[in-house]
Amino acid sequence: MKRKSAPSALISFVPLLVLVAMLGVTISLFGDAALSGGSQVCLLVAAAVCICIGMWRYGVSWQAFEEVIEKNVKRVATAMFILLLIGALSGMWMVSGIVPTMICYGIDIIHPSLFLFCTCVVCALVSVMTGSSWTTIATIGVALLGVGQAQGFHEGWVAGAIISGAYFGDKMSPLSDTTVLASSSVGVRLFTHIRYMLYTTLPAMVIAMVVYLVVGFGHDGAGDDQIRFYSEVLRSKFYVSPLAMIVPLVTGYLIYRRVPSLITLFAGVLMAVVYGLMFQAEVLREVVDVPGGGWQTMVKGVMQTVLGETHLSMGYEELDDLVSTRGMAGMMDTIWLILCAMCFGGCMMAGGFLEGVTRVFVRGARRAVGLVASTIGSGLFLNLATADQYISIILTGNMFRPVYHDGGYEARLLSRTTEDAVTVTSPLIPWNSCGMTQATVLGVSTWTYLPYCVFNYMCPLISMLMVATGYKIVRKAQTVAQQ
Repeated sequence: MKRKSAPSALISFVPLLVLVAMLGVTISLFGDAALSGGSQVCLLVAAAVCICIGMWRYGVSWQAFEEVIEKNVKRVATAMFILLLIGALSGMWMVSGIVPTMICYGIDIIHPSLFLFCTCVVCALVSVMTGSSWTTIATIGVALLGVGQAQGFHEGWVAGAIISGAYFGDKMSPLSDTTVLASSSVGVRLFTHIRYMLYTTLPAMVIAMVVYLVVGFGHDGAGDDQIRFYSEVLRSKFYVSPLAMIVPLVTGYLIYRRVPSLITLFAGVLMAVVYGLMFQAEVLREVVDVPGGGWQTMVKGVMQTVLGETHLSMGYEELDDLVSTRGMAGMMDTIWLILCAMCFGGCMMAGGFLEGVTRVFVRGARRAVGLVASTIGSGLFLNLATADQYISIILTGNMFRPVYHDGGYEARLLSRTTEDAVTVTSPLIPWNSCGMTQATVLGVSTWTYLPYCVFNYMCPLISMLMVATGYKIVRKAQTVAQQ
């Protein structure tokens, strides 16, 4: 990229500081709704700042900015199609009764003496199936918090178990937008990224479950009637049967066989459609509010579920929220955010600002340990500074991608470290969109539940431990040969 000179570290931070300041104002004005447009505008304004400084002070041409932005957008094109299919799949799996079946079976395993352990497991299961930590926490998590408090558990322990389980699923589910975003930002295949995360995520989850098991062991407990009642209501609306497990099992097999993500997700949608038409005819009619309609009505219900929002009446607000879906349309805010973030990242790259910021974080990082530590530090800093996990994931990936490439390290190490640093720590920051949301939904302050989110703070620690031991840290053969 032709420039008069390279921006200094101080100048390189100017667009980022502008972004942080604007995000702070936007979040204070719009709260959770900032992701519906405010954050995207902030990214575009920050991109404009990059362009102005780059063209005026460093002589970067407009064509240079356009070319890098175009390359960035092309790199995430597949990810955007994956997000659309995720919206279709999550909606269809809910309305067809697959997710309600998983929830009911998960609830059945809860025993008072193992409440915290089971809470973590159930939230993990639901989050893996839905791909959304926010939905899991706002629905089954709220119900479990009430049960835990009735059994005499400290609200911090219960909220910590809920968040730990929910963010395990958010991190590992192929339906999760953060998982798709982290892998696509650095050019790693989705299931390659998920499999590589197992090396840090499973040990962190095991440690968390052991802690919750030890704390909850021997605790008597009573008052789980509420959660059982929710299970009964779900069973009255949906056809809950072991047959529903065929769909996720086949999907899991396709993942195991390394079938491409788009094919796997599309197959998951088709199987859910068939299952829904066979066993959830009344629910599909209710989606379009035409009781007793024929096959045309059911087909319309399928189309509505795949494409847009659905709202089913369960008689209870908490369960109404649980079974509501957003379909493909619900992914548009995230897709819009990705496009704007790619624009900002491209401008930072073309103007040389990303290089200046990266120099601050990677200074002295020559070995894998230092590089991973710098990535984790950068991810945490951006989570604190931008107050948004999506922006932090994209910026971390953009900053360190050339550094990992030049060092001969596989891109999957970067994508895994990014998730270990960003995705799971976002709910631990009070002013982050995730922290604000979870504290509001659960009615438990971030500072109260933070010490008990064992999984969330174990992930970056395990990530550092793995790289320190050199376990499964593979360098590119061609780079090693050159050296």
